[in-house]
Amino acid sequence: MISKQAPEVNAGSMADIAFLLLIFFLVTTTMDVDKGLTRMLPPPLDPSTPPPPEIKNRNVFSVLINSRDQLLVKNAPGNIETLREQTKEFLLNPNNDPSLSEQPLFSERSSLSEKERLAYEILGDIRVSRGVISLQNDRGTSYDVYIKVQNELAAAINEIRNELAVEIFGVEFDKLRSEEQMEAIRTAVPMRISEAEPKDVGGNK
Repeated sequence: MISKQAPEVNAGSMADIAFLLLIFFLVTTTMDVDKGLTRMLPPPLDPSTPPPPEIKNRNVFSVLINSRDQLLVKNAPGNIETLREQTKEFLLNPNNDPSLSEQPLFSERSSLSEKERLAYEILGDIRVSRGVISLQNDRGTSYDVYIKVQNELAAAINEIRNELAVEIFGVEFDKLRSEEQMEAIRTAVPMRISEAEPKDVGGNK
């Protein structure tokens, strides 16, 4: 009796197909990318540099985020929806409110840095906020809320820059063609956002 043997399968071609499929999935699969803000970190401080002058309490716009993603803005409950307008009002202080940031003219300052002097020559004797934004979050703050708060604070400053550019030059900040004009606007409306190390702000109760 003659026994029939099953023909052998060529495994070499199957390995080639598996390899091609692997490359296909690697090329076509979308990988999750961390979201964040592009921020230029300041250079390390020179130990010989004298400490900066103390900031008045009225010039500090404090924003706290607790572990339950709740906001405390200037020691009062706040929310992300109104944070941008609150920030702009604090920095611009249109009604000269003593509880908001100081707005001295360039000419009223005791001294001007080289950048401020150039901005003065380009922009004129405008009022410049002394306000600083202080952001503090809890270790339990969600990353999504932290980024949203960051975005609103940065957006408030960018809107002030746009409004100033339109008022003086007639175009928005990102449409200015002169680097000197852009640098003058940045000097007059700096991105002063101080971020402290996360700690236990509260909100677990």
